[in-house]
Amino acid sequence: MDQAGSRHYPDKPGKVYLFGTCLIDLFCPDAGVNAVKLLEREGIEVHFPADQTCCGQPAHSSGFPEQARAVALAQLRLFPEPWPVIVPSGSCAGTMRHHYPEMFADDPRLQAEAAALGDRVFELTEFLVHVARVDLADRGAPTRVALHTSCAARREMGTHLHGRSLLAQLADVEVIIHEHEAECCGFGGTFSLKHPAISSAMAGDKVDALQETGAQTFVSADCGCMLSLNHTLQKRGDGFQGQHLATFLWQRTSGEGGQP
Repeated sequence: MDQAGSRHYPDKPGKVYLFGTCLIDLFCPDAGVNAVKLLEREGIEVHFPADQTCCGQPAHSSGFPEQARAVALAQLRLFPEPWPVIVPSGSCAGTMRHHYPEMFADDPRLQAEAAALGDRVFELTEFLVHVARVDLADRGAPTRVALHTSCAARREMGTHLHGRSLLAQLADVEVIIHEHEAECCGFGGTFSLKHPAISSAMAGDKVDALQETGAQTFVSADCGCMLSLNHTLQKRGDGFQGQHLATFLWQRTSGEGGQP
């Protein structure tokens, strides 16, 4: 939906906001820290509003519009300066960009505010490719990786294209496309809680496909998917684990330890 050519991309700004997402805040803060490092390396000053919480996606996708609206309203005015809002999750970015205006359809003033915010929302990899226009230098050992992309992020933000574009800049990284790349991993936020058996079966199919590629690791720009797949692998006693793409990119290009 938001692929290059269908969205206007501004020049690289001097300052941005980071919306860190609740999952990154609680479960993989390193991804948020590495997102900041990637942005700061491009000469961009990153601001993190302390009062941010969830984007409201779980309530919205579970059919609780009033609760989703309340959560969205709490985020709506956290970004008063006209800077881009960078989100290291395609599904959360999609919620803020596409669904916030829908949530306030009955209030023209709030809908206008939501639409104005949505115009400034960029998923992290989208921003790095089309706005910051990064030129990455690979400093890691040769490796093979598979890319997992959130199904919602693919549909709403085109993140599979942005992720591939960034990985293609890494000279010693071979990206392998797996057979179930476009399919849902089974997480789906509250779906995994309401339908655990179905969710587990879907996650099992996904990790089977990832492992069959022969990749040494997998990367994902969505923390929820990554956690679901990693937990599935851990339950199997398997050492194959994935990383958030922000962490993978920083490790590969910074020379810091832990490079896959």
